[in-house]
Amino acid sequence: MAGPMLIIMILAMMVLPLPPFILDLFFTFNIAVSIIVLMVSLYTKKALEFAVFPTILLITTLLRLSLNIASTRVVLLEGHTGPDAAGKVIEAFGHFLVGGNYAVGMVVFIILVVINFVVITKGAGRIAEVSARFTLDAMPGKQMAIDADLNAGLIGEDEARRRRAVISQEADFYGSMDGASKFVRGDAVAGILIMLITIIGGLIVGVMQHNLPLAEAAKNYTLLTIGDGLVGQIPALIISTAAGLVVSRVTTEEDIGEQVLGQMFNRPQILVITASILGVMGLIPGMPNFVFLLIASILGAIAYMKHNAAQVQPVAPVAPQVPTVERMDASWDDVTPIDTLGLEVGYRLIPLVDKTQQGDLIKRINGIRRKFAQEIGFLPPVVHIRDNLELRPNGYRITLKGSVIGQGESYSGMYLAINPGRVTTQLPGTVTSDPAFGLPAVWIEVALREQAQTNGYTVVDASTVVTTHINHLIHSHAAELLGRQELQKLFDHLTKQSPKLIEDLVPKLLPLSTVQKVLHNLLDENVHIRDMRTIIDVLTEHAAQTQDATELTAVVRVALGRAILEQYFPVDMDLQVMTLHHDLENILTQVMQTGTAQGGTGIEPGLADTLIKEAKVAAQKQEKLGLPIVLLVPGAIRALLSKFLRRALPQLRVLAHSEIPDSRKIKISAVIGGSK
Repeated sequence: MAGPMLIIMILAMMVLPLPPFILDLFFTFNIAVSIIVLMVSLYTKKALEFAVFPTILLITTLLRLSLNIASTRVVLLEGHTGPDAAGKVIEAFGHFLVGGNYAVGMVVFIILVVINFVVITKGAGRIAEVSARFTLDAMPGKQMAIDADLNAGLIGEDEARRRRAVISQEADFYGSMDGASKFVRGDAVAGILIMLITIIGGLIVGVMQHNLPLAEAAKNYTLLTIGDGLVGQIPALIISTAAGLVVSRVTTEEDIGEQVLGQMFNRPQILVITASILGVMGLIPGMPNFVFLLIASILGAIAYMKHNAAQVQPVAPVAPQVPTVERMDASWDDVTPIDTLGLEVGYRLIPLVDKTQQGDLIKRINGIRRKFAQEIGFLPPVVHIRDNLELRPNGYRITLKGSVIGQGESYSGMYLAINPGRVTTQLPGTVTSDPAFGLPAVWIEVALREQAQTNGYTVVDASTVVTTHINHLIHSHAAELLGRQELQKLFDHLTKQSPKLIEDLVPKLLPLSTVQKVLHNLLDENVHIRDMRTIIDVLTEHAAQTQDATELTAVVRVALGRAILEQYFPVDMDLQVMTLHHDLENILTQVMQTGTAQGGTGIEPGLADTLIKEAKVAAQKQEKLGLPIVLLVPGAIRALLSKFLRRALPQLRVLAHSEIPDSRKIKISAVIGGSK
């Protein structure tokens, strides 16, 4: 109840009459509060340590205005009785500080108001305004850095939540300070108006109601008004100074006193030069020699003590400092691990990853990882996101183990209209291509979205462009994403369900590296590994006959044949596939038997060129018919052809006869190698 009661008491002072003694208490309390605020601001190391300052600024301003109203009431009612009519505090400020001269008091009061209004408050308000703007501009980058640290596992949810709260509080603080400074400026203007109104009102009351001579009325009421104004403006000046100190300081681990002493008086040579200049000026006839020479002597003494302290400090034991120097040398801590998956964005794409700006890119990437795990069979590494000022403002790039595997541009607030191949209508915008699949596209404004959809374009937003690109690349590089760490986590997950499944295979029958190679072979050809139970069972069964990863991959593919086939042909669909001419099959089989083909490099160049050309022609026919581009070959040459044709035709899938279940019907739609 302390806060509400304080506000109610301050507001009550504007209405209820207060005796002079109570006014003295409140004026003294106001001065004490202003000094406390100034001291706290001097010893505050970070602005957020005094986050309540904008509220205090408002309360103290309201307190001063209430005291002005209460004292004005007393001055006008009792001013004719003498200089102490409004209390001893106002009398002291009206007589002692300005020598009882109301003209001098008025000038001093106006100067204080001008200093407070024009210099301190205006400067502090401007600094607060700029700081608030810069803090808001820096929020997305700070938020992204926190999300990146969280995704990397460097911090936990609690620490990330605390850091986000600090960033939000910084923006709120400087914004509040910008607004609170307007109260102080208004208070200064009100002080001048109150002074003028009180003087005029006092003259009218004194002369017309109390029949005082004009000179006596002017002296009494003006001195009381000046004292009242000074006793209010001096605390206001102190609090304005505190506000300027809080918003103008650079955040360090030192308070203002330590900063000033450490940065201004820590270099003896600067003090010596300053002392020398003052000493020379002190020797000039007509100058205040004593004052100049006194200050020059003090600065010289400080410089001498600083110099001696700098000389004495190295005499301290030097040996213990040597390990510190060695610890500052290069170490293994300087070797930072490379992110397995990374996304670097230009500064204009920061809103896509900033949750405070409704950015949903991080959420979508997490959804991609979840979907990948469901479709492929293992959880891919976390995508580490960071900004990169070297990129174009709207540019981004995707990295795998530190190497760029994809890049493009995405325009926040716009839509990408992708031409699937059947659209002829042109749209106004920036012509480009879909970064994931290379289809022709154009960046359009939001207003053209419905028109583009009506014309047959596929319209996606900026976040979808980036996430689709990432999704395409992680599927294309799935084998590289399955490292030892991911494989071990996959085995740990399987062990929870079937404890003996992995134990019987690794490392009793096969080393972990061989199992990893088999899984890589499957993933390289877009075969998912969701059915790990079947894969482990087959490897356990055949590990005694062979340790070769290629041969083990072949038997695993046979066991997974039904699942592999369903990726391209639904259960109710005939298998319309391409095949090789029997003469070409015999030649390639002989190549395999003689052992000259290693990864397809042993095929005679003329034959290899013909094989690639005819395979491309057959693939184009399949594509026009809307059929999957699948080549069916004998199992002995499947691995050879798959590896050989993969670079020329990435969309081609090579299946072995043994991988086709007996229940499926096969139709030959094209024959490769039978044109001559």
